[in-house]
Amino acid sequence: MTGPTTATALLIAANIASNAPDRRADAHLYDIQLDVLRRGFAPHGLTIDPVRWMEAVDWTRFGAVLVNCAWDYQDRHEDFLATLDVIAATGVPVFNSPAAVRWNIRKTYLREIEARGVPIIPTLWRDHPKASDIRDAMATFGADDVVLKRQVGGGARGQTRYTKASMPDDDPVLDRPGMIQPFVPSIATEGEYSFLFIDSVFSHALIKRAAQGDYRIQEAYGGTSQPITPTPNDLHQASAVLDALDESPLYARVDMVRGANGALLLMELEVIEPYLFPQDGPGIGSMLGEALAKRIC
Repeated sequence: MTGPTTATALLIAANIASNAPDRRADAHLYDIQLDVLRRGFAPHGLTIDPVRWMEAVDWTRFGAVLVNCAWDYQDRHEDFLATLDVIAATGVPVFNSPAAVRWNIRKTYLREIEARGVPIIPTLWRDHPKASDIRDAMATFGADDVVLKRQVGGGARGQTRYTKASMPDDDPVLDRPGMIQPFVPSIATEGEYSFLFIDSVFSHALIKRAAQGDYRIQEAYGGTSQPITPTPNDLHQASAVLDALDESPLYARVDMVRGANGALLLMELEVIEPYLFPQDGPGIGSMLGEALAKRIC
């Protein structure tokens, strides 16, 4: 691509910035992602400027804004959404769009995707989860092992696993809207699959596995990942998640686990700030740069 470069703002969490005094333990993943994106964007006439999303910025100096590395939005999600609206009001395109982020920020979106034919993990939704809801979930699902999650959250923060032998005694069991799901055994035995897409075009896939004795697959809990070549059927099931959407997100990560019948179940569709695992698919930076350039040029 020839001609002047277009500056792209990359929204980031304050505590992953290179000069952050309280830099979080997984900030090295951001360093990897930023490097891959910068190298991938350059041939398409795009530069990347990391910007803390909560800062007051003249957004009109950018040709586009990427939401992708705002890894701390969960506890201030209303402020985060307001920031995206402010940016969009200037006329600067935001990816993924504020509408897509607002839809995806609360995991109740899974109900809509399920209604469109995508299998998900059975879920009991509760705005004020109580100990009785844990018991109700076990009875509803015929399960002795369930997981309580936040409706707005990520990285397994605030997540609790309950069994018949470890039932909660006090209420409430969560201080915000929650969701209760049966524990899926394959998460501990097989792992969780992630499929990365740019403009609905497949980039790469990996499997994430928990540390021995745990079920959480995040690196913060000792989880590991490795690239895989998915089977045609597994890839078809992942692609079907994006096919169920009204519009194609610029970037998406589809996280799935295998159910008892051998089919994949959607765990999460990440279109806000998914880590792209660029070390497993370094070509994703160029794919994203090319797709972004097509949308804004």
